[in-house]
Amino acid sequence: MSMLRRHWPWLLVPVVLLAFPFLFYDWTRGRHSGFVLTLMSEIGVMAIFALSYNMLMGQAGLLSFGHAVLLGLGAYCAAHVVNLVKSGTIWLPTELVPLAGGLGGLFFGYVFGWLVTKQRATAFAMITLGLGELVSSAALMFMAFFGGEGGISVDRVMNTSIVGASYSSPWQVYCLVLVWAFIAAALMRLQIQTPLGSMANATRDNFERAQFVGYDPRRVRLLQFALSGFFAGIGGGLYVLIYEIVTFDTVSAGKSANALLAVYIGGAGGFFGPILGTIVVVLLQSGVSLLSNAWLLYVGVLFIVMVMYAPGGLIGLIYMHAPIWRTGRLRELLLPYARAFPAAVLVMLGFVLLVELASFTTIGAAQGKRFMIGGNVIDTTAPLPWVIALASLLLGALWLRREARGFRLRWDELIEGAKLKGAMS
Repeated sequence: MSMLRRHWPWLLVPVVLLAFPFLFYDWTRGRHSGFVLTLMSEIGVMAIFALSYNMLMGQAGLLSFGHAVLLGLGAYCAAHVVNLVKSGTIWLPTELVPLAGGLGGLFFGYVFGWLVTKQRATAFAMITLGLGELVSSAALMFMAFFGGEGGISVDRVMNTSIVGASYSSPWQVYCLVLVWAFIAAALMRLQIQTPLGSMANATRDNFERAQFVGYDPRRVRLLQFALSGFFAGIGGGLYVLIYEIVTFDTVSAGKSANALLAVYIGGAGGFFGPILGTIVVVLLQSGVSLLSNAWLLYVGVLFIVMVMYAPGGLIGLIYMHAPIWRTGRLRELLLPYARAFPAAVLVMLGFVLLVELASFTTIGAAQGKRFMIGGNVIDTTAPLPWVIALASLLLGALWLRREARGFRLRWDELIEGAKLKGAMS
């Protein structure tokens, strides 16, 4: 019973994720929303990818600018395996295709890791950046393996399922992604508790001391890099099953940047931080991009704000409240948060309005689009909308600054109380 109490989130989350798509279920036609299922599947794949990246940056302190190489090469390996199965050359259950991608990622992770892990810190980051550009260029040159610009297309309906699923529908693919996402997340969670995971943390914090007690920091980095490639390759195998195509974009710098953004925004200090960051990044890419041409600007601003004011990420903000929660005084922050909320909303609305006005004045005008709010057309050349946006931003900022002073005093008081209670106990 105590084990069930400790691990109840791992049992509750799958149930919630399986039930969530039914909120958008079309009961009249009897089918799921394809967009929602694809979006959820993408979040699952990117969560695996971000967690594998956190094995490098969060655990081992290795900043990589080319992690998409491992995801993409794992995807290419999985695509070739699917085509071999379709041609009858080999037999493999559809459910194990992600494992084929993982083995491909493990192989390339070890090969490339042997080179890049000879260095650390800035040198490591620069080598991974060059490696990413090298593989991205090679993907357009070596047609036999990469397929050129057109990539490699597959048909996921292989009729080799061991559970009798055809995987012709997005719902079946989503269920498979969910299963593999939890398997990969559980294994990465367990890896943190292994001696290798502990030594990765040790080499991150003080590699000279780890070397002094008899460990080889370079070997630790190599094994961690290879295992990271294995899990990234699993994500690549699932990517192939979702989209039924893999192109050079999967090894590009943009895909690596997605992992970096997800880990930084979510927080590298906690295991679940990259998952939170993945949800935010994917929703910005797939949701906000449908509403605004300036969605990349929002991503960039969010990244800058998190790095400057919340370096621990979203998960760090949550952990900051843990001491207050343990003292049972967390409810005392409800009023300060409620007072600051309208000011924060006003700042956000003013900022978004300014960005959208600028976007529709330039890009929108070139595309022949009109800026509309609530069915009303907004004239972006008129001064009134700009004045409203600037006034909202400035007034909201002044209001938020005033509320922040009172909030900071209350926060310090609660933290001191928590420390005092901890010292007394």
